[in-house]
Amino acid sequence: MCSYKACFMRKLLLSCILISLSLSAISARVVTDVWNRDVEIPEKVKRIAALGSMGPRMAAYLDAVDMLVGAEDSDIKTESVRYDYSPVYHDEMKDLPSVGRGGGSGENNAYAEELIILQPDVILAGFDREACEELERQTGIPVVSIRYRTQGFIDDGFYRSLRIFADVIGKEERCEEILSFIDSCKEDLSRRTSGIPEGEKLRAYTGAVTFNGRHGFAFTYVNFPAFDAIGAVNVADGMIGSQTGQAAENARRTGTAYIGNDGFEVDPEMILEWNPDVIFLDPGNMDLVNSEYMANPSYFQSLRAIRNGDVYTMPSTNSAGPNITYLLINAYYAGIVLFPEQFADIDLRAKAGEIMTVMLGEDFFDEMESGGLYYGRITLGE
Repeated sequence: MCSYKACFMRKLLLSCILISLSLSAISARVVTDVWNRDVEIPEKVKRIAALGSMGPRMAAYLDAVDMLVGAEDSDIKTESVRYDYSPVYHDEMKDLPSVGRGGGSGENNAYAEELIILQPDVILAGFDREACEELERQTGIPVVSIRYRTQGFIDDGFYRSLRIFADVIGKEERCEEILSFIDSCKEDLSRRTSGIPEGEKLRAYTGAVTFNGRHGFAFTYVNFPAFDAIGAVNVADGMIGSQTGQAAENARRTGTAYIGNDGFEVDPEMILEWNPDVIFLDPGNMDLVNSEYMANPSYFQSLRAIRNGDVYTMPSTNSAGPNITYLLINAYYAGIVLFPEQFADIDLRAKAGEIMTVMLGEDFFDEMESGGLYYGRITLGE
């Protein structure tokens, strides 16, 4: 038998545990992520880990970098304009503990032991369903997936993912400010070209697209965001069905994230058949294109856009998910090139600065261009 005092203390301790468990239950809530997983999280979230595709980027858009308990290796090691948030937030992230490798594969590349030590309230991850469940088992910390891969121009999937992230961390007002701004840009871009008949539009091709790595001239993109935003004619869109049909249908049917591959290698002979009026190429892959050009200049000179000098840069927007700022800037740039009359009032430098300031709080357009993501006419072989 225990003494009266010992029994009393044991009962008191038990009561405290029961009260604590009761309060914990009251202060918890459930959110539904992009895979329709119901995840129980604390009512008030103060400390987070943001991992994988779009994780750190969405934290930056929502002005929540100060809530991060750690950063991924890709954000710690170097500042890079490949990530639109890096020029603004690298200094805040570089000294944080490392919590993952980074990247956009959708796999679980987090450092579970470090996360257990740091104990964030929630992990927000751009991971696939199985990867989220694995990380949750490894750490005992709730994992909410915000995985997003663009289909067309900043589609509803982005709105859903950002709203889930904002709901988890209590940044709903900031989220709606961003989405309202994106809406205004989308409306402006669409309005400018809405009355132009299809037959009067220039036919465009985008090549050397960065998508899961670097590629040469014949790698292109269906549902290309910059073209979709302004109703441009993308010569590759005749292949939408074969490229995205099943993945897009699965996403619609299940109400989960789209995980299709919009980028693909096309037969070079098909590009000759399309014979586009204007060509856009990723400046980060021009070394690959120029090598191809030097090996077979006659092929390239068979294309009217190259003969006429209508070849322009189109900076990459993809790096561990789409850079939303760059998607918006590229859309205005494509409008300036393809519809000069309708976009005559747009100064790209000023518009880019506005977009960057709204989305990330700072204009870093000069740094973007000096880092290799630049705009302008180019000549193959130079």
